[in-house]
Amino acid sequence: MPHNTMFTDSHCHLTFPELQGNIPAVLQAMAEARVDRALTICCTIEEFEAVHGLAMAHEGLWATVGVHPDNEDVHEPGVDELLALASRPRVIGIGETGLDYYRLNGRTVEDMAWQRERFRVHIEAARRADLPVVVHTRSASDDTLAMLRRHGGFIAGEDPLEGLPVLRGVLHCFTETQAVARAALDLGFYISFSGIVTFRNAADLREVVRLVPMDRLLIETDSPYLAPVPYRGKTNSPALVPHVAACIAEVKGIPVEAVAEITSRNFDQLFRPSQRH
Repeated sequence: MPHNTMFTDSHCHLTFPELQGNIPAVLQAMAEARVDRALTICCTIEEFEAVHGLAMAHEGLWATVGVHPDNEDVHEPGVDELLALASRPRVIGIGETGLDYYRLNGRTVEDMAWQRERFRVHIEAARRADLPVVVHTRSASDDTLAMLRRHGGFIAGEDPLEGLPVLRGVLHCFTETQAVARAALDLGFYISFSGIVTFRNAADLREVVRLVPMDRLLIETDSPYLAPVPYRGKTNSPALVPHVAACIAEVKGIPVEAVAEITSRNFDQLFRPSQRH
């Protein structure tokens, strides 16, 4: 691989305990692996200052603001608060947000109305800020897509936020079907693949990789989780995102440096970091 080929990790959690106390080593490993940028993701408003602080302190790190759908009993921001935090330097996305019905814990999908309202608020903030939304969806793809369509400005004559930019964003750590991928692509969304794509039992997901056009594809670690083969089961970090790229290169039949270059360009086109210094 040419020495100047650089990778971008489009989704990681550097404020999680597994990595937070080890940032100098994380950054050193990134440099050695030619990973020059990583987007560190906010999952609660309570952790936003730590996420944002990392982005402000390190040239290769960027931040988002949002509340993960799994997080309950945490501060619930409104649109105005999200907009205020999103206006800070080096904040380039809203999320991660979305829907997760995997752990209902005895509740029904109807009982998750609070989660759908949180998602709606994040979508509105993303459109008002003209920032991309970072979407998590698990066991909820139909409702996730329906809400993106309904609130994203895609249905003419039915847009409560008419006049605002149409929603843009990414379905991160994609593990859904080809049909869900096609539906997201039809909305102009990007699809991001994590270390899961390298797992032996992920043949169906590699078929989704085959489907997604290179100009709409991102790579991520979702670290500290989901370390790619051959590090599966160990603590993940942005330095391992080239292993995701190598798997995608093999599926697509192109050089890994092409995956690095194209996915980094896609990151620029979606998140526009040059506008948010």
